[in-house]
Amino acid sequence: MNAPASPSASVLKNLDRLMPELEAFYKDLHAHPELSMQETRTAALAADRLRKAGYEVTTGVGKTGVVGLLRNGEGPTVMLRADMDALPIQEATGLPYASKATATDAEGKLVPVGHMCGHDMHVAWLAGAAALFAQARGAWKGCLMVVFQPGEETAQGARAMLDDKLLTRFPQPVVVLAQHVMPGAAGAVAGSAGPITSAADSLQIRLFGRGAHGSMPQAAIDPVVMAAATVLRLQTVVAREVAATEAAVVTVGVLQAGTKENVIPDEALIKLNVRTFDAGVRKRVLAAIERIVNAEAEASGAPRKPEITPLDRYPLNLNDEAASKRIAQAFRAHFPPARVHHTGPAPASEDFGCFGTAWQVPSVFWFVGGTDAETYAKAKAAGTLNELPVNHSPQFAPVIHPTLETGVETLVVAALAWLAP
Repeated sequence: MNAPASPSASVLKNLDRLMPELEAFYKDLHAHPELSMQETRTAALAADRLRKAGYEVTTGVGKTGVVGLLRNGEGPTVMLRADMDALPIQEATGLPYASKATATDAEGKLVPVGHMCGHDMHVAWLAGAAALFAQARGAWKGCLMVVFQPGEETAQGARAMLDDKLLTRFPQPVVVLAQHVMPGAAGAVAGSAGPITSAADSLQIRLFGRGAHGSMPQAAIDPVVMAAATVLRLQTVVAREVAATEAAVVTVGVLQAGTKENVIPDEALIKLNVRTFDAGVRKRVLAAIERIVNAEAEASGAPRKPEITPLDRYPLNLNDEAASKRIAQAFRAHFPPARVHHTGPAPASEDFGCFGTAWQVPSVFWFVGGTDAETYAKAKAAGTLNELPVNHSPQFAPVIHPTLETGVETLVVAALAWLAP
């Protein structure tokens, strides 16, 4: 007598049959990216797939968010989440399905749009897992809640869904799960308990000077020099004010001033990003930035104090220890040992943690590799991993196989750690 199939085997039995159609869906998403909080087409496609699979579907949650419920008898509710938004980046992958899209951003500017962080892969993963669960209701019990979230790249989406009464309109899950494609070997899965992605703070700084003719700098208070000195000094925050046993990143991504080479402008603009893994370190780093910015302005004789404006903030994303252990055991039981890895926290940031915090339930977030395994192995052997395209690079594009299959499998296996009868 043959032993009965495991719940994961039963749910995943149609995965190979699903792959051609799911690959086409992924390529379509990749070719038609949408900016944060503008994901109307993506949301409509996701909602349509859920309806056809038999889910109760609610659209427009937090503007463009989609929530699907698949109730399947008595049991716990498990939430799976995928983010949908793309970035204002011109894709340079050369793929036949590369994006040629443009869109108007929140500031009214026409910008190129590309899925250079892999959220299209996330949507395809969740759509695939949702379909498989609907086809194998005999293998599990409970309620599966799938959430397609807008606006992760701007830290707006999770909060928008919560503000739109997510907690009262839908059942409370016992655990909240999500994953992200990263530049690891395709087919590999990595995670850990505790901090998994960093807290992030983005700031805009306006420095004020006094404009003059470029030939008469003595009549000016030069904000370009002020900004340059500020940027250089900010590099000492991590180098000299953060201990070697702690971690922080301070990156200046925008430095703008002036319009003509012989005109000293009145103002300069700096936009920077801070990543930390500890609340105390975050507080010290932000205080140091404010101190340096104000001191450089005073040293330059600025006519007024700088304006420091917060742009967005991502919380520290903490993986629950017991839930992380449960998922790691499920992954190791499903995948060959060489494909499951322990990893430290990543300096990337996510608003996913808002869901678990708001519901006061465990959350777990992990990574799935998307780089061709042979390419990754050669780069690792040569010590050139830093030269591989990473998320937010114009060249970032996960290999479709086995990345697509792996991400569907991980969602199914992780959810079944709670939903298996």
